[in-house]
Amino acid sequence: MTSLRARLLLILITGTAAVWLSAMAWIFLSTRAEVEEVLDARLMEAARMVNSLISERRQEPGGGLSSKDTLFGEFERQPRAYERQLSCQIWSLDGALVGRSESAPQIRLSTAEAGFSLSDIDGETWRVFTVENPELNVRVMVGDNLRIRDGLVGDVIKGMLLPTVLVLPVMIGLIWLSVRQGLSPLNTVAAHLASRRARDLRPVPDGKLPREVAPLVGALNGLFKRVEDARERERSFTAFAAHELKTPLAGLKTQAQIALASDDRDVHANALRQISSGVDRTARLVKQLLDLAALEANDAGPKLASGDPAALVRSVASALEPLARSREVSLSVTVPDAPLRVTMEPHFLELALRNLVENAVLHAPTGGEASCELRRAPDGRVSLHVRDDGPGIAEAELPLATERFFRGSNRSALGSGLGLAIVELAMERMGGALRLVNRTPHGLDASLTFANRGEDTAR
Repeated sequence: MTSLRARLLLILITGTAAVWLSAMAWIFLSTRAEVEEVLDARLMEAARMVNSLISERRQEPGGGLSSKDTLFGEFERQPRAYERQLSCQIWSLDGALVGRSESAPQIRLSTAEAGFSLSDIDGETWRVFTVENPELNVRVMVGDNLRIRDGLVGDVIKGMLLPTVLVLPVMIGLIWLSVRQGLSPLNTVAAHLASRRARDLRPVPDGKLPREVAPLVGALNGLFKRVEDARERERSFTAFAAHELKTPLAGLKTQAQIALASDDRDVHANALRQISSGVDRTARLVKQLLDLAALEANDAGPKLASGDPAALVRSVASALEPLARSREVSLSVTVPDAPLRVTMEPHFLELALRNLVENAVLHAPTGGEASCELRRAPDGRVSLHVRDDGPGIAEAELPLATERFFRGSNRSALGSGLGLAIVELAMERMGGALRLVNRTPHGLDASLTFANRGEDTAR
């Protein structure tokens, strides 16, 4: 299992180390350049000092100058350790060695006539500054061994790196403490969830959580809400099914007992008709309960797509034509010639349309009419109207018509009170709406409107 704490520590420590090493590299290079610049300046200053001493004392070349007692002795008694590592030579312009300091090699330090130069003497590199004095006919050369200079630069860098090495463990410890403290809200949430019972789906308190943790807790609370809703739907489904199935099953049992207790053929025939009607009603109720459960269980929402509902309208009407004929109801379908495009989910629209058409056929009187009409409104929206010439819905009952298991005063014998609830839920899932209006002088107009404007594909 990947540890978030370990990942954060690795990222922070690696990033800090990279920045620290980059800073050290920059400090090393810049310090080395500055130290070398200072050392070159001191080298130039020492050479010019010797040249100045020669000029001030007006010493002549070959005049028996002692390096220990006079000029070179004064040069080698400088207070700084670095100057004691400098080597000085005085050469005449014709190539004769006039004098040298005690630490200076016997070999000529540089062949350059003036300025800075690098020389290789006995396998070691020297940095030399030469001053030419034409008045005294000499060249003053002051140089230092680069090995000594590198050692001096190294000592300076080591002096800077030592505090860094000592501070680095402290910084790593601070990073670890910071990460631990920063992740403590996650530990708090985890401990809170671990202490809960399985049935406890209350939201996790999020009042004092950091902004980075709040989305996680918000997602958890949303999940708890969806799980609680699903459990509530299951409980409702079980309660609804038990309540609504109890009555038709009791009726079936009663009719079966009547048929068994009687020898009259007419009683038997009537009982069988009642049993057949009860089975039809029970089958319709079970189907509607399953449809309702399927709609409510679709938490992710339907996969909407653009399509022409005309073919679906014809298909549903054709499937319900036998029911209409058995009730001697005329069922008609009207769709425009030009194809229409609406955003829909075919299965959800089929559920809604089938329940509306079935209701219209069941509520239409014998010899009556039921119709489906697909049309475009003047504002460009597509609507689907299902009409019948039955008794309609009492005006006072219209606001309650879409509630589950509500059966109004003009209910059908086969009605369960779920059809309009299924239609409304299916349209809500597609972003559409159901509208119920009583017709004049009687009947009901149930219209479905879609979320988008229909686009004529013929254009």
